[in-house]
Amino acid sequence: MSQEKQEMGFEKLINLFEQTQTAMQKQAARSVDIALVVRNWLFGWYIVEFENGGAERAELYGKKLIQRLSNELKKLGIRGMSPTNLKQFRLFYEIYKEIGQAVADQSLNIKISKLEIEQALFSQSFPTINKIRQAQPDQSQSASFFHLLLQTLYSRFVLGWTHYVTLLTVKNPEERRFYELEAAENGWGYRELGRQINSALYERLALSRDKKEVKQLSTHGQLVEKASDVIKNPYILEFTGLEERKSYREYDLETALIDKIEHFLLELGKGFLFESRQKRFSFGNRHFYVDLVFYNRLLRCYVVIDLKVGDLKHQDLGQMQMYVNYFDRYVKLEEEKPTIGILLCLSKSDELVELTLPENANIYASEYQLYLPDKEALKKQLEEAQQEWEAQHEA
Repeated sequence: MSQEKQEMGFEKLINLFEQTQTAMQKQAARSVDIALVVRNWLFGWYIVEFENGGAERAELYGKKLIQRLSNELKKLGIRGMSPTNLKQFRLFYEIYKEIGQAVADQSLNIKISKLEIEQALFSQSFPTINKIRQAQPDQSQSASFFHLLLQTLYSRFVLGWTHYVTLLTVKNPEERRFYELEAAENGWGYRELGRQINSALYERLALSRDKKEVKQLSTHGQLVEKASDVIKNPYILEFTGLEERKSYREYDLETALIDKIEHFLLELGKGFLFESRQKRFSFGNRHFYVDLVFYNRLLRCYVVIDLKVGDLKHQDLGQMQMYVNYFDRYVKLEEEKPTIGILLCLSKSDELVELTLPENANIYASEYQLYLPDKEALKKQLEEAQQEWEAQHEA
């Protein structure tokens, strides 16, 4: 074997070490994050159980419990035990307390309220995490329960603590579960999770679905199986930095989206890959330009987007129909699905869109906003849509 080949083999060995080290560091960091989440759930559980300990305890501690607990924990050198954080732990447990009850139902009918929580809080005989992990089924019911509880908690929580603090702001359980699923699947950081919540992603997706499909959002997240699954109305483009009341051209909007392409891909949703801007195609001596071209790997089709900074006109719909026809006839492969056309505009008339486009057109007109939406208005709109859907199916 030549020295050059030996050196190449050695470089591969070094690369393998480096990749493994990086992967293990990420895994270790994630393990620490999940351990913190589990700890905070347990802390919240302790607080709730102690508060529910009876009238005498409530009279003795009352509203001062959290402050007194904070003071004592700080003396022990446990960081991050401010009254605000302790209240978050309590809320976190209350929101996810069904986990503990589910484990109790599996553990020889041991009820959470029957467990010796005072032992957990005040006694040195309470098993440490290591002892709990090593607990055998023939040991005490309490240790056996905690062993199963920890296993369940570690497998249930998949995000970091900051993510869950962000999720605590979402009151609707189904909406909260949707964001939890999407954050885990898409690898959202807590800032992106916050943005998706503030942009009312759940409401915008739910508005285009019937009651059954809305339920699926909280159990499976956003499923992308057909063209309409990737459409939102409106699209929220506040990240562009463009001012709504300031005059700007379509070129300005396009440039802002390209400059923030990572943000725009997140807003578009699952499976989108960027291909080109101002994609040119020609007929004879006439040239046409598609503003933005994407490919969706989940649907296996092209998605062409045209930008309009004003009201949508019927000529815009006709032009998009030509773009879609061109891609279907000359660009897409035989095994790929039909091209999707999306017109992003400031305002549109649904009646105009319906009248202009053929019934089976794979073209969608959606409005965009340069500011975060009014979540309460969208929630009300969603409730009205669901009531209308139920009335139609009852009739």
